Amino acid sequence: MNSYHALRNLRSSSSTTHSTAKHFKSGDVLVLFGELFNRGYANGLVEEAQRRGMKIISTTVGRRDKDGTLRKLTPEEEALQPKPFINVPLEAGFDLELDEQGLSLVDHLKEAKLSDWENFELPAGLLESVRKKGRARFTNYVRQYLLALKEHIPPGSNVLFAHLMAGGVPRAKIVMPLMNRVVKGTGDRFLPSEKLVQTSIGKMMLESFYEVTAETFSTLVHESQELRQFIEKSGGSASYLAYGYHGTEVFMGHDYVWQTYSPYLQGWAKMRLENFARDFSKKGIHCCVYNCPEILTNSSSIFAGVEVSLYPLLSALKKESSNSESALQTIESCRALLKPEISLDKLVETSKTYLLSDLIRAHCVFEKWPQHNSPDQLEKMLNASDELIGMHKDPKHLITSILSEVVFEACGKVMLSDSIRPEAPVAWINHDVIAKIS
Repeated sequence: MNSYHALRNLRSSSSTTHSTAKHFKSGDVLVLFGELFNRGYANGLVEEAQRRGMKIISTTVGRRDKDGTLRKLTPEEEALQPKPFINVPLEAGFDLELDEQGLSLVDHLKEAKLSDWENFELPAGLLESVRKKGRARFTNYVRQYLLALKEHIPPGSNVLFAHLMAGGVPRAKIVMPLMNRVVKGTGDRFLPSEKLVQTSIGKMMLESFYEVTAETFSTLVHESQELRQFIEKSGGSASYLAYGYHGTEVFMGHDYVWQTYSPYLQGWAKMRLENFARDFSKKGIHCCVYNCPEILTNSSSIFAGVEVSLYPLLSALKKESSNSESALQTIESCRALLKPEISLDKLVETSKTYLLSDLIRAHCVFEKWPQHNSPDQLEKMLNASDELIGMHKDPKHLITSILSEVVFEACGKVMLSDSIRPEAPVAWINHDVIAKIS
């Protein structure tokens, strides 16, 4: 784990020696590069920035009309957005770009059948063609966005660009059934993730993940060079952060142990994102990809079992924050959601037993990340998820929802304490630091 750098504590404002940028404070600027959606990782960052009195500049990925045309928000839609707001559609990706025949990638994928999806082939050159068009369109809008953004940057302010782009699942009907079989399929419905990514459809999906999750970060840093120089010449500083996922350490009763979710199909794109950050850092650009713990969000809910590693956070809270009133309130709120005959200790031990099993540990090898699924591993994960959910009074009110909020609120604090001058271009935020500051 030579490339592994964990942030173990909040960095104090006096721990950096740069004369013009010690910590983010009132009057500094948080730029949201991408659209902020409800109750996800970036909400914790925004809440911490608000607490510090920072100016927060929002934008949108735009909307698609019925004919597929990408547009900015209407005046009615824009009125609902927090201000200041830059109304430039920053949707990334290429799945809806049109080829010479006026057809999109999604249109071509309508020909793929679930009965014979493995043998489906996209027309030669199509993927490269629409990718170039998508990237050109995105870059053009980024340039428009940055011109508008400059007007909102006060001279001398420290500016943090927060890259919120992630995902990239192609909007074709054939994709979700295949992904569901990869992440939820058992028995005859099981689909090996390694098999999927070797097909034409799977390779297209990986390219889409690369484009949205990673290439957008590269575009942001490259295209904002002039603005970055303007900020620095005015006496301020510029830095960049992005959200990664590369497993996380959880408390197993004696030690914090690194574990991960498999199969994480976007993992290869997250690796490329990390490599961009390392390359930019070598050039003197202040940036970091923060690998955050698993949480349960609207977008992660497809990955059944991803939430199992959240439960040990309860043990970490007891270990690191036994005298914290807020931590004790969190624990009690979680306890109230369980069936009367189920204790928190039983819940946590069940999750630990699963995470420490030989089968799951074999799929948690840091040097091999991201790893593909296997039928027995996936079945064990799904069974563990169901067993833990079954310990709750109501499957619609889960402990993982409470713990997810603890995670993203703490991540916001950690990221803002570090990102003005990151300790490393890639960093891990684990359950230990989450518990210490919760």
